[in-house]
Amino acid sequence: MKAFLTLVLILLFGAAALAQKTTDYGKVETLQMDIVLDSSLSISHNSGQIEAAKKDAVTRLYKFKNTRVKRALAFSTKKNKPKLA
Repeated sequence: MKAFLTLVLILLFGAAALAQKTTDYGKVETLQMDIVLDSSLSISHNSGQIEAAKKDAVTRLYKFKNTRVKRALAFSTKKNKPKLA
């Protein structure tokens, strides 16, 4: 009975919220701006140079697909081991 009453109240308040009259904001004012094209050349001087990162990294090659995923999923914990009673 409590669940039914709650459902009815939620539907009643939802219908009341939908029945509210919304205000009409009228027409939106637009602003028009003109575009001016500049024909001059822009000169940019870049004195900095990009240097390659000198970072040594080790990559592993696996013979089979998803080896890292299978190894991660095959972990065992202390709770997985049986206890001797």
